[in-house]
Amino acid sequence: MNDWPQGWSGDDRNRGYGRGASSAQPEGARTMRHVQRGQAPQAAPSYGVPSQPAYGGHDDRYEGGYDDGRAGYDSGYSDGQVYGGTSRGGRGGAGRGGDDGYYAAGRPAPDWKRRIKIGLITLVAVMLVWSVATYFWADSKLKREVDLSKVIERPGGGEGTNYLIVGSDSREGLSAEDKKRLHTGSAEGKRTDSMMILHVGDNGNTMISLPRDSDVEIPSFVGSESGKTFPNTGRRVKLNAAYAEDGPELLVRTVEHNTGLKIDHYAEIGFGGFAKIVDAVGGVEIKVDKPMKDKKSGADFEPGTHEMNGEQALAFVRQRYGLAGGDLDRTKNQQKFLAALANEAATPTTVLNPFKLYPTMGAGLDTLIVDKDMSLFDLAEMFWAMKGITGGDGKSMNMPISGSRGGNLVWDKAKVQQLVQQLKNDEKVTVTE
Repeated sequence: MNDWPQGWSGDDRNRGYGRGASSAQPEGARTMRHVQRGQAPQAAPSYGVPSQPAYGGHDDRYEGGYDDGRAGYDSGYSDGQVYGGTSRGGRGGAGRGGDDGYYAAGRPAPDWKRRIKIGLITLVAVMLVWSVATYFWADSKLKREVDLSKVIERPGGGEGTNYLIVGSDSREGLSAEDKKRLHTGSAEGKRTDSMMILHVGDNGNTMISLPRDSDVEIPSFVGSESGKTFPNTGRRVKLNAAYAEDGPELLVRTVEHNTGLKIDHYAEIGFGGFAKIVDAVGGVEIKVDKPMKDKKSGADFEPGTHEMNGEQALAFVRQRYGLAGGDLDRTKNQQKFLAALANEAATPTTVLNPFKLYPTMGAGLDTLIVDKDMSLFDLAEMFWAMKGITGGDGKSMNMPISGSRGGNLVWDKAKVQQLVQQLKNDEKVTVTE
């Protein structure tokens, strides 16, 4: 008699569980497969032959290896995938320099384009603020003391811009020791030590020295302080006497009256400021053609190239005794040095170095006197034009001279008229001294 339920055979008993069974757990539990989180369970293989990947291959269903007891048995411990990490052998793993925008666990790769853009914007902003601050600082130091509106009976204007540049013998700001060192003497007040017209135009710049001993006529003028009108009496004097008599306004009036050329801007610098500028730029290189020795100015130079400091530079431009051409040779030395100084002040080593730029600007602005309409841009144009003349972009000359009268130098009227006409029309200057 068969005691087993209908349909069961004796072979089926070995697949049972419970008391006397060959297995202590249900068949389904024994054959449960390992499944990664986030991955759909795979269908269990048939009880006949288990599904196997080829040896040495990789089955994405088994990260830890096979689960049927062979090598690579999955112990059940997670190596990161349970917590959302990428598997070690996976693409773009943390710390492996993957191509998914991450170069370390949880940290994005740097955006270099954005960083460079921000850096450039910051640099431009800093440069803009620095430039604006420098402009207002320099503009506040500029001494606009000359009122050209007081000049009467002015000639008509022309093309280009005309600057009257004056070097005065002002001792303002110099101590007794400075006066002795610079050989300036202790005369009160101030007089013109050098005068020149700088024409800035499209056809080249021209620098014309006006000898201080030039024979000129003092025209009618309005006193700069008194406001009183003084008539023209035909009085003839040396050019530097006009400045001594009533300052810059009368000097401009006298130059315009005797040349017929309108002066647009006026700039004046004293002895002290000149020497300080030279020292601030670190000296200026000048070639001396002939021996120069003068006790009054302090000049003492042998032929050759000299790196002149402020004291030496002042002696060089002031020397007038012992020169073959006298005051005419002196004005040529002044042109030569001013152009070289402007060239040195405009070099990148000065302009881009705040430790040289600010002392240079400060030294010049402390003693520089200009007209009320002069802007910093006008001032920059003036110095840049002087620099250009050194580089050959322009011409430097003395006012044409025809002879002398009572020790004064007489201008060549025909040549002066031709010169002035060329400047008014902004033509290339062909007139010679």
